[in-house]
Amino acid sequence: MAEDNNKSVIEALLFISEKPVLIDQIKKVLNHLNAEQIRGLLGEMRTEYESQNRGIRLYEVAGGFQLITAPFLATFIKKFLSREPRAERLSRSALESLAIIAYKQPVTKLEIESLRKVNVDGIMKTLTDKNLIKASGRKKAPGRPKLFCTTRQFLEYFGLKSLEELPKIENFPEFLVKKEDEMNPAANTEKEVPDGS
Repeated sequence: MAEDNNKSVIEALLFISEKPVLIDQIKKVLNHLNAEQIRGLLGEMRTEYESQNRGIRLYEVAGGFQLITAPFLATFIKKFLSREPRAERLSRSALESLAIIAYKQPVTKLEIESLRKVNVDGIMKTLTDKNLIKASGRKKAPGRPKLFCTTRQFLEYFGLKSLEELPKIENFPEFLVKKEDEMNPAANTEKEVPDGS
């Protein structure tokens, strides 16, 4: 199969997938290519999209690859989607709690509350319902409280390859707002989601 056809197959797989596509998943379809060859084709595709100023970009996210719209087109996309039902955004307090979890994970609800000085029951439910955090075990302490950590969905939602891409903790809430805007351009003017705090 010609290289262009390989790229077409990869592009089609990326297009139909709602989640980032792993190299191993592509390899199962294009079994005549090895992982290094697939990564090379993905790199070429990323360069082509950018150099041709195309409306889509190829991002490496959460260990896989995903097609997203070019960030500079956010204004046009917002206009196009302005009559669509809008995505719910996270409140500032939810973003702050998410920052604590991202940097201190695994962490208990009580530890989050002691840092935030407020009850976070509603926030934890919101973050869990959005699959941004999950229970990851129990702390070896009286009462065996649940420990929470971020999920792969957290990486996908904010367009991160891994937790190593997190900025300094003091810039994290602003970083999350910016990433949420980039990944969900139609939600930029949304009201905050009630989170129970």
